[in-house]
Amino acid sequence: MPIDPAGSHANLADHLVSPTSSTESSGIDIPELLAVILLSVTAVLTAWTGFQASKWNGAMSISFNQASAARIDASRQEGTANRMEAVQVALFTQWLQASANGDQHLMDYLSTRFPEPLRSAFLAWKATDPSANSHAPPSPFAMPQYQLPGFAAATAGDDRANAEFSAALVANQRGDNYTLLTVAFASVLFFTAMSGRMKSRRNQWTLLGLAIGIFAVTTIILVLFPKRI
Repeated sequence: MPIDPAGSHANLADHLVSPTSSTESSGIDIPELLAVILLSVTAVLTAWTGFQASKWNGAMSISFNQASAARIDASRQEGTANRMEAVQVALFTQWLQASANGDQHLMDYLSTRFPEPLRSAFLAWKATDPSANSHAPPSPFAMPQYQLPGFAAATAGDDRANAEFSAALVANQRGDNYTLLTVAFASVLFFTAMSGRMKSRRNQWTLLGLAIGIFAVTTIILVLFPKRI
């Protein structure tokens, strides 16, 4: 039987080309595999950073509200204490006037009805013999016994308000930090997606390497950041 040289050469070419084509079709595209893994992990971390930013922003709002409530309560306590102090100053002023007029009956009447803490401070002040002792405090209000609870509560309220306000500022900053991480992970998604559209293998690896570098740095920062669950 005659042999067709052209057919033999064609069969030989098919035999030589087929294994290569099969290998290429069944081979693993490493850049594509890396891109898929990077996109999957980055998508999850992007959602996590967005969640954390939302949690910290919520904490900021709560702290601001608590600071406002504490400030209002402190103002209320201080206002009540100021009114009580004004009443007690008026009572002591009447006692001084009675003392200047020599009205012992009115002096005793007023002193026995002094409300606390004026009563305790008044007794301690009288014990210093202010009429003869030039070093005695000028009035019961200068005595350590005179401590209106409202002023202490107002001071405590201001301290709570300051602490909550500081906590709100910290939460706000941390929420902003997580927002920046979200933007960084979004850039990883962008560069990874763009690497798959590059025809040049060099350009693919360049964009993919850039994405991996940003991903690594951002992930390290994410691990170090405080978190809210």
